[in-house]
Amino acid sequence: MEARGESSQGSEDDAPPEDRVSVTEVSVEVATVDAMLDKLCRRYSGRRRRAKKVKKVKKKPLVNLQNLVLIITVVVFVIVVIMWSLLWVFTFRRESNSGVYFAGMFRVANVEFIPEYRHADSSEFVSMANQIQNVVSKVYRSSSVSKLYKHTIISDLSNNDKGGVLVHFWMIFVVPRLKTPAVCEECISAILRDSVLTSLKNRSSVGFLLGLPVDFDSIFINIALRSDYTSIAAGSECVDKLYAGLPDVRVPLNVFSSWGGLSCHVKLTSAPGTVIRLTVNSMDIEPSDCIYDALTVYDALLPMRAKTLHRLCEAVRVPVSLVSTSNVMLLSFRLTQGNKSFRGFFQAVPEAECLSVIEIPAAPSEAGEMTSPFYPSLLPPLCSCTWRLQTHSTSLGVALKFQNYILAPKDLTPCEHGWWKVNEIIYCGRYVSHATIFRVPERSVEVVFRCSSRNSELPFSATYSAFNISQPCPEGHFLCATGLCVEKERRCDGLDDCQDESDEVFCSKPFKNCGSLTPLHPLYVCDGENDCPNGRDETNCTQETGCSGMWYQCSNGACILKKNAKCDGFHDCLDRSDEKDCACGQSTPVKRVMESTTPQERVVGGVNAAEGEWPWQVSLHFSGHLYCGASVITSEWLISAAHCFSKERLSDPRQWMAHLGMLTQGSAKHMAEIRRIVVHEYYNARNFDYDIALLQLRKAWPSNLAPFIQPVCLPAPSQTLTEKHRCWVTGWGYRSEQDKVLPTVLQKAEVNVLSQSECKRAYGPVSPRMLCAGVSSGERDACRGDSGGPLSCQASEGGRWFLTGIVSWGSGCGRPNFPGVYTRVAKFIYWINSHIYNS
Repeated sequence: MEARGESSQGSEDDAPPEDRVSVTEVSVEVATVDAMLDKLCRRYSGRRRRAKKVKKVKKKPLVNLQNLVLIITVVVFVIVVIMWSLLWVFTFRRESNSGVYFAGMFRVANVEFIPEYRHADSSEFVSMANQIQNVVSKVYRSSSVSKLYKHTIISDLSNNDKGGVLVHFWMIFVVPRLKTPAVCEECISAILRDSVLTSLKNRSSVGFLLGLPVDFDSIFINIALRSDYTSIAAGSECVDKLYAGLPDVRVPLNVFSSWGGLSCHVKLTSAPGTVIRLTVNSMDIEPSDCIYDALTVYDALLPMRAKTLHRLCEAVRVPVSLVSTSNVMLLSFRLTQGNKSFRGFFQAVPEAECLSVIEIPAAPSEAGEMTSPFYPSLLPPLCSCTWRLQTHSTSLGVALKFQNYILAPKDLTPCEHGWWKVNEIIYCGRYVSHATIFRVPERSVEVVFRCSSRNSELPFSATYSAFNISQPCPEGHFLCATGLCVEKERRCDGLDDCQDESDEVFCSKPFKNCGSLTPLHPLYVCDGENDCPNGRDETNCTQETGCSGMWYQCSNGACILKKNAKCDGFHDCLDRSDEKDCACGQSTPVKRVMESTTPQERVVGGVNAAEGEWPWQVSLHFSGHLYCGASVITSEWLISAAHCFSKERLSDPRQWMAHLGMLTQGSAKHMAEIRRIVVHEYYNARNFDYDIALLQLRKAWPSNLAPFIQPVCLPAPSQTLTEKHRCWVTGWGYRSEQDKVLPTVLQKAEVNVLSQSECKRAYGPVSPRMLCAGVSSGERDACRGDSGGPLSCQASEGGRWFLTGIVSWGSGCGRPNFPGVYTRVAKFIYWINSHIYNS
């Protein structure tokens, strides 16, 4: 500014007379404000001095020009601020508050992909992206949502084995709340699909989107979060792109705490005809149900909800690998501040066809192994495999022994964990915690497997062998419904050898040979009940024996005959481990609540409990309302039912609050936030198998509340219930099926634990991880609102209380001959300990 002013004044003498005025005006305009004010002040001061010499005149108020300029500057500044504020309120804030974001993809056919398309800053990418953006914008600006549509942004261009260019894009709409239904996910997708569908010809899936050849089957649009868009859109400082061009070459991938506090994304692509295998060697994060620290892997280059492959919410100590369904993958890291790290690699893996032809030798021993596609990687959502197996004789069939998997004939429901076709018969697979054997009584067997889950699943393996069709099990063995073979003498011994109790149901009660010299039946030995008048069945109970699920196992690995040795007040193990960690299960009623105050407020057939009578009882509230029950098992952990958290909206621990030490609703001694929820990985929402979950508290309850809050004792895996055991179900659930008012006072009802045979007679097949409890009349039962709460059992008067069951399901509430069904806690002790002591 100053240089220009000096230059103008220097040229004034050379200007024509008629132009001199204008040149002078120009030089004043480009001069600095300070220089102009200084010149005017000097001129003004000189005039005042000359006026004083002539005569003294009355002063006239003159405006201070410096203040005037300052005032004008401030006014202009205020106007600019107001304009920007209005622009923010009506434009930017409107988009922020009312913006609806969609992530989508489709394939542009008949267009050759060039390497430059991988780089968003290349002229080739910009040219192609602009062309596609214009086409998509024209489609939506001429649609029913034209007034709501804002713009489309092309994020990535990639290629796959189908040829052409795979387009990943964002779409943004600015939608008032009243018009939100107009931009639903299905509606926005339908607009694009209809534009292509009308031009499809000759049964081809490729149509034209305003002249742009688009594969109709490749169109995919998913609603997204604004935070996803802002963190991964162009200009983000935490997005990286990596490419694997050669098959099986490991590309290192490490993320450290320097990325902490950010949402960072890594886009992986590989050569056409390959898929991406990601291997996580280790990951150090704080477990938080993916709320704070998490790695989410997508089967696309944008964070699309329906394209989620896998989520890691806890620290990884043992390597885990997973595979994409195409040659693209997105890693989305959410890391809070702290010492967080991720170490792993990715590689391109050929899309090899999974087809095997197997000749099984005649030897009855296991002949070989067949594994899931990409084993030991997790199963991708899309995959297939075919095995053709054949034995050497028509008398020999094919047996497949799975380690953690079971096949069952398909019913009307879809297969969620694997679709199978075995010699034209359709089966569904699901995961279990034990081995099974699937037998096909034919010489030639074709097994076709298809992945059918929404996300990546656990891998499976099976050993194949030949078996004698006329005699599947060896001589002297019993054939279980799970396909396993167990010795006949183990049938009806009280131990679930078949893993589905098929060897223990419909068994007549064994004879009590109390006066005989022959050994007593194991059912009667050292169960705490005097079955023999001479007490023979309860002698030598600390004697060591061979370990099985029937006997109590001490910490040193030795097993003793006594079944219910844990925390019974006697040191039965040589290492005294049976009486360790027994600060639990103590009921200390403080005061009684009058039964007559709320006669109608009770679980089915229940009565009011007393303060401190059930100190492990917890009321779980979701979004401020009672939803389920739970039990305290340690100072930081609760146990409940998996079905309480099975739906997506119920899996967020931030929406839950645990009310501990409470008798009357609203009077909790301690309220605790939930840090994370651990649902059993094999939970089956259709039949409630593995219906168990753990909840970690954000903060432990204070020790001074011990009279009101205490953990319940966990049973040993060998727990045996006898007639001495008194069992009670507690909760704030409804008192009947028709009831619409929840009780305010904690209710309790005494119930009888039934045999598995009685349970199966009522409901048909029930899992060995379930037990039934109630009364034949149905007058005492749990009901809605009690789910996840405890079934507490006490072996003797004044003894400790054990958590025998978790309220799970049932046919209605309090119906005759339909007892309540509970999760059998003794079956999950190792699973519980693996989480609460190894987290």
